[in-house]
Amino acid sequence: MSLETEIQRRRTFGIISHPDAGKTTLTEKLLLFGGAIQEAGAVKSNKIKKGATSDFMEIERQRGISVATSVLAFEYNGTKINILDTPGHKDFAEDTFRTLTAVDSVIVVIDVAKGVEEQTEKLVEVCRMRNIPIIVFINKLDREGKDAFDLLDEIEQKLQLKVTPLSFPIGMGYDFKGIYNLWEQNVNLFSGDSRKNIEETIKIDDLQSNDLDKLVGEKAAERLRDELELVHEVYPDFDRQEYLDGNLQPVFFGSALNNFGVRELLDCFVKVAPQPRPKESSTRLVVPEEKAFSGFVFKIHANMDPKHRDRLAFVKIVSGTFERNTPYLHVRLGKNMKFSSPNAFFAEKKEVVDISFPGDIVGLHDTGNFKIGDTLTEGEQMQYKGIPSFSPEHFKYINNADPMKSKQLEKGIDQLMDEGVAQLFTLELNGRKVIGTVGALQFEVIQYRLEHEYGAKCSYENLNVHKACWVDPKDPKSEEFADFKRVKSKFLAKDKRGQLVFFADSAFTLQMTQQKYPNIHFHFVSEFEKVNKKAAL
Repeated sequence: MSLETEIQRRRTFGIISHPDAGKTTLTEKLLLFGGAIQEAGAVKSNKIKKGATSDFMEIERQRGISVATSVLAFEYNGTKINILDTPGHKDFAEDTFRTLTAVDSVIVVIDVAKGVEEQTEKLVEVCRMRNIPIIVFINKLDREGKDAFDLLDEIEQKLQLKVTPLSFPIGMGYDFKGIYNLWEQNVNLFSGDSRKNIEETIKIDDLQSNDLDKLVGEKAAERLRDELELVHEVYPDFDRQEYLDGNLQPVFFGSALNNFGVRELLDCFVKVAPQPRPKESSTRLVVPEEKAFSGFVFKIHANMDPKHRDRLAFVKIVSGTFERNTPYLHVRLGKNMKFSSPNAFFAEKKEVVDISFPGDIVGLHDTGNFKIGDTLTEGEQMQYKGIPSFSPEHFKYINNADPMKSKQLEKGIDQLMDEGVAQLFTLELNGRKVIGTVGALQFEVIQYRLEHEYGAKCSYENLNVHKACWVDPKDPKSEEFADFKRVKSKFLAKDKRGQLVFFADSAFTLQMTQQKYPNIHFHFVSEFEKVNKKAAL
């Protein structure tokens, strides 16, 4: 097949939501419909020792939550689908933010009972800023929940989206009869049997016909007719271009746990979702159809296979074809590298691929050459727009709890920081190491992984820091900057890249420091030279 054909048949998307909205369950059921797995794992059941396919780290299976983005690829009706299942927990939001730079569209999962939650708002805001096309899936319809119209209003108001339902529930909770699919104009009846892979679907061309009364009962049929009339009056018709431009968001209803409404979502998604899209680089806009290969690293994962201590860099292919054993330029290091066993992903299962196309995610075995945000090309000097590190919100000193394992601890911390699990700072004054995380739960994950993957033990000490700000002086040789470094020496550190960081112990301290040193900028994002000036304070 030609490059153009391969690009047209690819769909790369992320699934985002608040924890427990059913995101990982939905991922499993999409794989089930795609024939990629035969049986879905019970995601949160302790009785069944089978974990969800996308939750492959031991700590994820124990806690029943996703703590790292996993990549899953499968074929469905001639379309190659790449799913990036992201952590929902806010403590791992940074991993999700980075993943959103590698997707062409997203599916947002919302719990019918809880509605729009805090984490969903933050993630959707990032998608809106980047004009990423969004499809909304309202989940758990077999449970009692909010009225469908109330939910649609809440999505519009809280997420600032313009929605149009492409399916609509017939009843809810105990009265849930099924779904009317506006996209395909049929009724999908709900049996409540999660073992059935495909529910019964009946074509309904005329909503006024008696067939609908026979299927769902007169009362439910009459209510559905009234509700659909209201839908047509209140919401705009679906327009694919508006959806692709990020101005219109289709909504589907269903129950992922019961395999219900998932096929409708998948069938529509394959038809309307965008193929791989162009991406802005430091020099120009790169389109997927270009013959020359280019791609960027959006994630690094150490020890995907603990037996082999391997470390993989996840590369999103932006243009051209990536071929095995072909030399490519690592732009930051300025050297050519060949990869003998690039991997395609199916959660922790990997297989070597000879050729990959735009939209695909490949895993490259890494001995420490890659950092998040690195660009690979066929020789062109360009850098894809940096994936920033956000200012951490929690800080602790990290201490070695086993002096005999100091090398293992050092290696473990080094590799986990490269993954972007957290950020490492070294105090200028005494060289003590400080870990900064976006969420408190990450400290537990680091401790667990250091012990189980590297055989190293660590302990923490609290450190009172309100914010870490990257320091950007107008003139590094000025007296003002020299005075700042002298006065604030106890609160200065270097990050892993050697950039200077100021630890402010309170909002007041930060404000006073800014006033005292007007020619020094303090940033909450590490790659301040590449981001919008709004990131600067």
